[in-house]
Amino acid sequence: MHKFTVTIAREIEADTAEEAALLLYQELSRGPVPDCYAVTDETKATTEVRLDREKADEFASIDHTADPGNW
Repeated sequence: MHKFTVTIAREIEADTAEEAALLLYQELSRGPVPDCYAVTDETKATTEVRLDREKADEFASIDHTADPGNW
């Protein structure tokens, strides 16, 4: 299994870094889940990934931990 760092980017106006993080948390907890991500692999190569919302919702509804291929 490989390790990836997945990042979302939002430009947020705030007085402090903590406030910016809290505002992002508030946005994520109330709004739609973002569908565009920057994904960095173990070699530090970064790829922009835009998910198909319908396919992503279908994937999210399945318990992938129950797949023996993940053991």
